[in-house]
Amino acid sequence: MTIAPHLTTAGTTVGPRALPGVPTWARRAAAGAVWVSLPSGLWRLAAAFGVPLGLGESEYDAMLLPGWGLLILPLLSLAQEALAALTLGLVRPWGERWPRWLPGLGGRPVPVLAAVVPAGLGALACTVYGVLFVWTTFHAEMDIQPWGQWLMNACYLPIVAWGPLLGVVTVHYYRRRTRV
Repeated sequence: MTIAPHLTTAGTTVGPRALPGVPTWARRAAAGAVWVSLPSGLWRLAAAFGVPLGLGESEYDAMLLPGWGLLILPLLSLAQEALAALTLGLVRPWGERWPRWLPGLGGRPVPVLAAVVPAGLGALACTVYGVLFVWTTFHAEMDIQPWGQWLMNACYLPIVAWGPLLGVVTVHYYRRRTRV
């Protein structure tokens, strides 16, 4: 029997998957990083599987559809979600200890910098990507119907929050693990 997580008066969650000292806002920010990356991945999958998105033929050609895009777009979406899911490791027990099945590392604590450096670089990369995407979207000429442009923007705009969400969770992880 598992005990359902609940809030304490300090605003942290206790339960089987929670870590001591992880406030609710940090858990929500980590989950938010996963959720904000999902719409753009779903948009790419829709494009790969032939769902009408209001794009002109030249846009499908740019995405290598049909052709290699049928492999590249789903793999890109999968990789994006997998990287976003790693954010959860900054607020879960599996982000503090190496899995037991790893030879030589299994069961040992994850060094703080081994998590913070890639997460910090990821936060920077995601922030730059989000800003560049928004800038490009509003300044590029695309062969796309107005409703398709609206749909694409609605699916890609949330990704702008991925970098900042990952950044605040990374800072919290560092401070919690080093007790700064």
